[in-house]
Amino acid sequence: MRHSNHRDGTRHVRLRQPASHREAPRAPGGGQVWIYGRHPVLAALANPERRVFRLMLTAEAAERSAAELSALGRTLPGPELVPRERISERLPPGAVHQGFLAAVAPLAEAILEDVLARTGERGVVVALDQVTDPHNVGAILRSAEAFGAAGVVVTERHAPEETGTLAKAASGALERVPLVRVVNLVRALDQLKQAGFWILGLDERAEKTLPEAGMSGRLVVVLGAEGEGLRRLTVERCDLLVRLPMKGAMPSLNVSNAAAISLYELARDGVRPLDEVRQNLLNASPDSPQPG
Repeated sequence: MRHSNHRDGTRHVRLRQPASHREAPRAPGGGQVWIYGRHPVLAALANPERRVFRLMLTAEAAERSAAELSALGRTLPGPELVPRERISERLPPGAVHQGFLAAVAPLAEAILEDVLARTGERGVVVALDQVTDPHNVGAILRSAEAFGAAGVVVTERHAPEETGTLAKAASGALERVPLVRVVNLVRALDQLKQAGFWILGLDERAEKTLPEAGMSGRLVVVLGAEGEGLRRLTVERCDLLVRLPMKGAMPSLNVSNAAAISLYELARDGVRPLDEVRQNLLNASPDSPQPG
């Protein structure tokens, strides 16, 4: 385990241009994404950084959302009232759209500095080590918003693209929580360390549970893909490995459930003094079991 004396939260980080001033990435097929579902669509319409090309609603959905639509306060395409089947035919089989569908441009690409700008003396960032399922990443974004995380970091490869499925699972959080894509997760963790964050890796074989670790302050929680867990180089960048306090026979949880529980625990216990946090980390055993 490594310790640095510069992670006291006082180092100044030079910020690059914020995401709102950068061009959105162009997706295949002309840079258009179909977002569906009541919460994802209304959140996209309310996001001034989201360009909206087209809005399709059933008559029932338009009636139910009339107040929200009239309160948006921005110029948007007029809604097209269509039968439910017209929406369903544009989506994967079984997609639950609730009568809402919008064609939008992808969001501007967020960078790590956008997340740092949202983090004060205390804050949590979620990092995902090759988590590929869009339902899981979307659910993690939703939990990140619910428990006040500053952002979610994923790898450019082995991570889902921005799609309607991801947006639906995020239930609007995609519009409000930065989703940062990095080429190299290890380098991103190093950058976060330099900005005063401690790196906690979630691993079912860890000696300490997350509550026992007693961590607070600036934290990164790193979760790996289901089955494979954290990669070796990722583990080597972690200051401490922790696990959830599981009592049943099942050794682990779905990654999105594990993220939600971890974020809840850190939000619940987020008032611990920083000097006590640092002492807890310094007292942690350097011989904690490492994944092989």
